[in-house]
Amino acid sequence: MDYENFIFCLEAVTDVDRAESTEVVRNLEQLAFEGISSIYKNCDTIEGMEESLQALLYDDHNFKNYEIIYLVMQGQANNICINGYYYSIEEIAELFEGRMKGKVIHFANSKVLDLDEEEAQYFLDITGAKAISGYGLPFSGISSVNLDKLFFSLFEDSDDVVDIVEELHEKRYALCKTLDFRLYY
Repeated sequence: MDYENFIFCLEAVTDVDRAESTEVVRNLEQLAFEGISSIYKNCDTIEGMEESLQALLYDDHNFKNYEIIYLVMQGQANNICINGYYYSIEEIAELFEGRMKGKVIHFANSKVLDLDEEEAQYFLDITGAKAISGYGLPFSGISSVNLDKLFFSLFEDSDDVVDIVEELHEKRYALCKTLDFRLYY
């Protein structure tokens, strides 16, 4: 398979200077063997997150090919947590302001994604993103990584997020329900 889209993964870790292979890194490596290219960065501060995004936007000439921005961070319904500091989804939207046109921002289930209609629309309007997706239930021993991988691979055949989510539910309905997969678009 020849994938033309890429995944940019940004994972919040406790210390970027400590080299460790996370579950996310191992699964991105597995996706690479399946033909899905990705770039992985980690951050331990909001400034590190912003620097990684700046490098992606201004230094990576393939940015237009990144359809999915995969965020692996802890947090709650409408915030993320980086190294003990909480940032609202509105603050993250302003960090991404106008820079995510046509992208899907996807959160792993290490963070619950529970936005009301106004919060979701604000995020989409400010960032320019095509959609934001994630899970409504907190991590409880079941990682979303396998469902994430399937979700990402479905972008090869379509770029219509509604069709992709329908196919995701057809293929893994029980897991989608168990993790409460959500899409805001």
